[in-house]
Amino acid sequence: MNAQSTYKRILITGASGFLGQHVLAALREAGTAECIPVRKSDYDLCDGDATQRLLQDTRPDAVIHLAAKVGGIIANKAYPADFFYENNLINTHMFQACHAAGVQKLVTFMGGCSYPATAQSPIDESQMWEGYPQPESAPYSVAKKLLLIQSAAYRSQYGFNSIVLIPGNLYGEHDNFDWEYAHVIPAMIRRFVEATGSQKETITCYGTGRPTRDFVYAADVARLVPWFLQSYDSSEPVNLSSGTRLSIRELAETMARVTGYAGTIEWDTTKPDGQMDKIFSVARMKALGLDCPTPLETGLRRTVAWFRQARADGTVRL
Repeated sequence: MNAQSTYKRILITGASGFLGQHVLAALREAGTAECIPVRKSDYDLCDGDATQRLLQDTRPDAVIHLAAKVGGIIANKAYPADFFYENNLINTHMFQACHAAGVQKLVTFMGGCSYPATAQSPIDESQMWEGYPQPESAPYSVAKKLLLIQSAAYRSQYGFNSIVLIPGNLYGEHDNFDWEYAHVIPAMIRRFVEATGSQKETITCYGTGRPTRDFVYAADVARLVPWFLQSYDSSEPVNLSSGTRLSIRELAETMARVTGYAGTIEWDTTKPDGQMDKIFSVARMKALGLDCPTPLETGLRRTVAWFRQARADGTVRL
């Protein structure tokens, strides 16, 4: 069934963000519903009155809630209170406003960083409450983790239908390549592309290179949103990822290959590694008949090509 056959007006918050641009494209490709993208410049969701006004102005049947304050490990360490405060406000206001406005369904996302630092890979959804997240990003992670409580609470008291999805380490076109806010893949892409252009003989990556991660192409995740909007009605979260283990050192070597960098890779071990092993179980996703199939090297080549063009056009976030 087409996702838009049920919902005729779909509001997308955070539509100008990294994942938001992919989701908006996927929803438009999936059907004929009216998609209503909003950005922070349109409505400040940290303001409860503005959030209520957004729902009154747009009157959506369904909401894809992607608005959030996000950043990499450096930004999380520098601004922990901001990440906690703003994400709590945004999500609290959005749930209440959607319920009060009679929205039929809300789909939202949290990060895999919300899982406990001690979670055992592959990390399945049942481990979410078995410990505290990695300290470097805990204020953000815990604020996002509260989405699970909000979803269950509003479903229990009001019968409000919301679902929470947990993507792995996202990468792809439209990412943030600002040094302070970039996650590992966009930071590496920028570093390797710039080093290739200037013919630098050595390049320095952060940490030891030993940690392992599970990367997922953002367009793969976005293409699943119409299905979840139409076909999944539970507050039980679902991991969306590739389920593939890759070390940061292997990532750097792959990045050198796809960018054409021929120099030496060095490692700055004074920088934090973060959690050493974080791979997501995708058993629940696959049981629903879904997958995120794009191979890493394929996705990286597409992202590098996009970054080079966007940088030449002056449209990338640096």
